Amino acid sequence: MALRNAVMAALLEGEASGYDLAKEFDASMANFWMSTPQQLYRELERMEGEGLIRARLVEQERRPNKRVFSLTEAGRRALHAFTAEPPRPTAIRDELLVKVQAVDVGDTGAVLASIRERGQWAEAKLARYERLRERLLAGRSEEEYLARAERVGPYLTLLRGLAFERENLRWAEQALAVLERRAVSQD
Repeated sequence: MALRNAVMAALLEGEASGYDLAKEFDASMANFWMSTPQQLYRELERMEGEGLIRARLVEQERRPNKRVFSLTEAGRRALHAFTAEPPRPTAIRDELLVKVQAVDVGDTGAVLASIRERGQWAEAKLARYERLRERLLAGRSEEEYLARAERVGPYLTLLRGLAFERENLRWAEQALAVLERRAVSQD
């Protein structure tokens, strides 16, 4: 998937500056798509040049002027076409898993520390995603939200992010238990 599709999906929420989009990617879209601010700004320029988005200048009194972006009709058509295509299969590319694969001949202590860190990241992301979930629900039940919200896509992707991080945490706990037991039995 191209970054542009994720940007267009984010702009469905409405007009946003590059800074706002970078925050959006860091907060709610991080559960399924990562991007650096530099990548994002380069892609915004390309997309504007291709007519998928438009920018307008917002003059500010005590801050530098900023450009805000919105989706054009051509961008909406491109996003529609993207949603009609079958997705490519997901592939895991995870450096930690390569280290775990080699743990039997590697530095077990370093691998254990990396797994612990992955578990801590998962816990932190879960907490952030739960705060986002509460903000989206705004006091409504999940059933009510899913039946009446204007857009349900952001909530559904959030649910996937929550499930992914719960599984990361569960796996980290299991891997730690196995490797710690083996370390004790080998002493």
